[in-house]
Amino acid sequence: MSNVRVRFAPSPTGAPHVGSLRTALFDWLWARHTGGKFILRVEDTDQKREVENGLELIMDSLRFLGLDWDEGPDVGGAYGPYVQSQRLPIYQTHAKILLDHGAAYPCYCAPERLEQMRRDQHARGEPTRYDRRCRDYSAQERAAHERAGEARVIRLAVPREGKTTLHDFVHGDLTIANKDVDDQVLLKSDGFPTYHLAVVVDDHLMQISHVMRADEWIPSFPKHVLLFQAFGWDVPLHGHVPDVLGADKKKLSKRHGATSVLQYRDEGYLPDALVNFLARLGWSYDDKTEIFSRAELVEKFSLDKIEHAGAVFDAAKLDWLNGYYIRQLSDDAL
Repeated sequence: MSNVRVRFAPSPTGAPHVGSLRTALFDWLWARHTGGKFILRVEDTDQKREVENGLELIMDSLRFLGLDWDEGPDVGGAYGPYVQSQRLPIYQTHAKILLDHGAAYPCYCAPERLEQMRRDQHARGEPTRYDRRCRDYSAQERAAHERAGEARVIRLAVPREGKTTLHDFVHGDLTIANKDVDDQVLLKSDGFPTYHLAVVVDDHLMQISHVMRADEWIPSFPKHVLLFQAFGWDVPLHGHVPDVLGADKKKLSKRHGATSVLQYRDEGYLPDALVNFLARLGWSYDDKTEIFSRAELVEKFSLDKIEHAGAVFDAAKLDWLNGYYIRQLSDDAL
């Protein structure tokens, strides 16, 4: 399976969360197991949330865990640039392709109108989604808005009928009626893509074969499948892996304690202990083995062993594993 290409695509908004790095580890293990490629891609289209040293924190976290990448912002590769803000003309060109083929349309609605629309829908107990006011404008109506110099976004023209299905290699088939899918914004008025356009274009152009992401992204699957179909592209294999939960079974967050791998590094945890621990958050080889060397993880990792249920971050187990790995160190290493 040497054609396997997987990506870890974080946003440079701070040190990566252990949940994100668990998913990155799954990607890395699958790439190394199959002889494929592990790609680091930086999704920085939300410039307001970016922190100055965000990319360095991402790379430091991966390096500490020993998750080396084959392509990325620093090492290059055949499919770069690997930073989304450096790829804006690519996204704009692809948005125009959809416009020219009638698969997308310009929307001129002011933010105030959209906010009032959402409030009204909420008050009526309806799902909050765009009402498609601009979708059925005639060419003359659109030309009038253009002449007026009104700001516009580009939206996907979601089919009004039918269903969209994704075969998820963790959960099986996921299906939703198209009437329940929003006409998502693809290109913002400032020319920056939304996450949905950028991730689909990049996954295709970078020839990503497998997409692994947390369960929280399941609601986005129809948007992405429909975009791949609108371009006439094959959909990569997708698997939504279990969220990492705190002891209270809620999504792990700072209220549960340390959530950054770099925090654990600074507290004296060993990288092999963390890799062993993170690999077991949502993946199990035989339901009994707890200790895995890095080489054993690469050898034994498989997609069909990824679990469905949320994975609880057990700090006591991490402490136990770290103690085990410390005891394996030589006196010189200590």
